[in-house]
This record gives sequence, C-alpha cells and structure tokens, in this order.
Amino acid sequence: MNGMLYQFKPAHQFTSPPKVHEVDNQSWTDENLLVESEHNDILYYTTRWDALCPYINVTQEMLDSAPRPFVVYALPPDSPFGVPINDKYGLVNTMDESFWIEPRRERKFREYDKQYKNFVYTEEVVPGSQLTVEDMFEMGGEHFANYYIDDREVEGFIDYVRNLDVLILRVHSPEGELVLTDVSILLPKYNQLYGSFCQWNRDYKNRSPGIYACLQACRWAQKNGLRYYNLGPVDDYGYKALFVTDFEPIYALALIDPEHPLATDPTSPLITDFKPHELNQIYRHAPAVQPVEDKVLAMAG
Repeated sequence: MNGMLYQFKPAHQFTSPPKVHEVDNQSWTDENLLVESEHNDILYYTTRWDALCPYINVTQEMLDSAPRPFVVYALPPDSPFGVPINDKYGLVNTMDESFWIEPRRERKFREYDKQYKNFVYTEEVVPGSQLTVEDMFEMGGEHFANYYIDDREVEGFIDYVRNLDVLILRVHSPEGELVLTDVSILLPKYNQLYGSFCQWNRDYKNRSPGIYACLQACRWAQKNGLRYYNLGPVDDYGYKALFVTDFEPIYALALIDPEHPLATDPTSPLITDFKPHELNQIYRHAPAVQPVEDKVLAMAG
C-alpha cells in the first residue's frame, strides 16, 4: 500500500495550553501574572494590573503561586485581603454642589475654561472589549515610556476592561493638534470613574492640560451619574489637592522574607508604605502577622 507514513508524538510530548485563572475583572496565567520591578537593583514582583488599574483582586491560589517578594497594591475596599498603607486615593464627590461653588475652585475652573475656549473637546465611551494593545499605545505610548509602564501592564489594562466601559477624552488645538488624551475606567460597582492615565502634549504645558483633563472627567462623571472621580494615589501629586473632597484608604499586601534587602533597605517602598508588622499580613483583619512558610522562603530571590 502506497502512502505517507505519519509519525505521531507520544501523548506526553504535547503541551497543554496554560491554565487561565479568573477573579472579578482579571484573568491571568502563571506565565503572564507577574511584572518584575526594581528598587536600588533589588528585584521584586508586582501584577500586570499594577500600573493602570484600580482595585486589584487576589486569590489564595495567586498568592501561593507567586514568587517572593510579591507586592499587590490597590486591593478593593471590600476585599478581605490587604492592609491600609500610608498613601490614599483622592476622590472627587462630583455630586456635591459645594465642590463646584467653592470660591478658589470656581475661579480656577473658569480660568481653565477660558484658556481652552477655542479648543475642541470630545468625549467617547468605548466598550473595553473593543480596545486593543495597539489602541493603548496610540493613546498613551509616550506616557507609558515616560513612567516606565511595562508592556505587560498595558496588556493587563486590556484584560481588566474586557467587561467594563472606558471613557476617552481628547482635546485638540484650534489648529488641529492633539493636546491631550485622557483615559478612565467606569466602575459602576463603586459609583466611580477611575482615571487611569492622561497623555498630554508638552508644548502646551503652560495650559496645564492634565488638570484640565481632570476637570472634564469630573464634569463627565457628574453628568453621567457617577458620584466619584478617583484621581488615584495623592501623596506624590500636589496638583490633585485642587480637586480632592474625600480620601479612601489604599489597601495592599507584601509577601517577603523579613530579612530580604527590600524589607530592610530604609529607602524601600515597603518601608515607606507599610508598617513593619504588616509585612506578610495577608488578611485585613488578621490579629497578627501571617507566618511565612518554609516553602515561601524557598521561593525568595
């Protein structure tokens, strides 16, 4: 009998697709969960949602599988995981009339409106499922490069918004030049609009485009029934004080060998953000520090 002789691989040689884990708005595999970060050349790990997304959920399975040091910022306020750190979210209560009529704010807002009087402002709500990584780099590539946002964190944003809507605000000059692109996530569960990033043209720095974007985002949230605009962490960003009406704790967790250099370096973000006894505390209301198991220490870098 003539024909081609096929050679079949043994079943054990076929690689199965990586297991996809899911929690709330997030999905991940063991291959794409982590992003490497460094402080003074000390390696530690964060998640792929760290840079651009709010309210990052974790599971015990995720915590068990991640190498150490592993740091997760911005856990949901209603999560059992994480402890309040030394930074906080700045919220704008857009439904509070006093926010809009406070004399200094009202004066500053009028000044910004006057500066942008002849500019073209547009707003667009896009289902997150329609966005691609290429779209993200078109809207924010310079911002990502300037703030060392990893490509995997951009992919994490696309994953996070699969079932959410995204607000895109743009401003063009009278000559048609793009002045700013501002991207926010609609979070109806928390009655919030979350500001993920704003990329703006440095040629217009004297017009404070980032602040103008915040103003327009606040107006959009009020007009569309979302009480709060979430400006993100506030401690390092003085300009946000113009807007903030409320503060919300930022919850985080850090799993690390207590003798690891990241836990002992006085300039470490862990020293800045966490109280010493809260390192390795997994649960928010735990009465004491969670023990670090031998298998965890074995994974420490």
